[in-house]
Amino acid sequence: MDDMESEDPNIQELGNQIGGLVMGIQEALTILFIRIRQRVLQTTILLCVLLLMLWVAIFLYGSFYYSFMPTASFITPVHFYYRTDCPTPHHSICSLPMANFSLLKNGKKQVMTYGQPYQITLELEMPESPVNEQLGMFLVKMSCYSSDGQVVDTAARSTMLHFRSSLLNSLGTLAFFPLLLMGTTEQKQYVLVELYSSYVDNSYKPTVGAVVEIYSQQVQIYKAQLYIHAHFTGIRYILYNFPLASAVVGVLSNFTFLSMLLLFSYLQMALNGIWPNRQDARWNQFRPRRRDVSEATGLYERNAQPEDNSTGPKTNMSGASVMGPSDITDSNPGKMEESILDAGVEDIVEINNSKCCDENHCIPEAQNEEIYLKLRFLSEGVSDPPADATDKAYYRTGTCLSS
Repeated sequence: MDDMESEDPNIQELGNQIGGLVMGIQEALTILFIRIRQRVLQTTILLCVLLLMLWVAIFLYGSFYYSFMPTASFITPVHFYYRTDCPTPHHSICSLPMANFSLLKNGKKQVMTYGQPYQITLELEMPESPVNEQLGMFLVKMSCYSSDGQVVDTAARSTMLHFRSSLLNSLGTLAFFPLLLMGTTEQKQYVLVELYSSYVDNSYKPTVGAVVEIYSQQVQIYKAQLYIHAHFTGIRYILYNFPLASAVVGVLSNFTFLSMLLLFSYLQMALNGIWPNRQDARWNQFRPRRRDVSEATGLYERNAQPEDNSTGPKTNMSGASVMGPSDITDSNPGKMEESILDAGVEDIVEINNSKCCDENHCIPEAQNEEIYLKLRFLSEGVSDPPADATDKAYYRTGTCLSS
């Protein structure tokens, strides 16, 4: 029995130790779980903020690229027309081939940007026919006009087919005759006519269309197209010729700027929490003094009310709890003086002694001066103070009231 009784405390002590260990493990696991949850939450918020900033940076770069970069190239078909009502039956074409086309995107937006130079080229697809070979040189003219129909600029260039000898034509026909028989290739040439090497649109009279005219009635053309290509310089050249590198640099720059802005905002909020505004603290420091002055003013007005002789002595209910009936009915100036000074003057003197200023640098308030001088007149036994109660020479013999 003694052995069992001696073992019971040991078992209880061991149980307490195990229970304490289990409680410690539970607390440690709880703290660990809370910390892990906080870290996961903070990481999620950080990833969301970074992702949002990345999307904003991409949007800013895309908006800048769309607004800053003009149209790089524009291609439009050119359809020639001519008159056929000839007075003589020997000619089937009565006028020069002419084409009129618009230089607006979807009929609304202008293709060419003000101040940007453009290269304008006309491509003619012409067959290697005997007529074109015998035609020789011919003239191509382009006239640009504004919205009111006024001609803005005119350019004219001459061109012709590239020369090929009869032997070269025969060898080419023999080499490509299977493709020529199947129709996959044709005997034709592409003639490029550079009408403008550096055309700059006029901002006062923007170009909305053009007219192309070929000065030859015998020319044979399959089809024609007009190419407008912009010549970029500076930042536009880099953005157009190196789009991937420009996009990476632009997005990273925007992302860095947004990160710095967010960091500075966070630091400002943190510093405002640690060091509050000194002006607010100074204003809160002087607010009790203003309240004490207003309380003393109110007490003076209550005690200085005139007595009504018709109804007998008038009892001031606001001060009845402080003053007895004998004090109220007693008209002795000395007692009234003591009550007023005990209630107001000592408070004002105590307030003003905490902040005393030089006579040259003190800016007293007119209302506080008048109240203070009235209190001094009453304390000296003067029942009727003078009309000019704001005598600065008399006022400055005492303390200075300052806000």
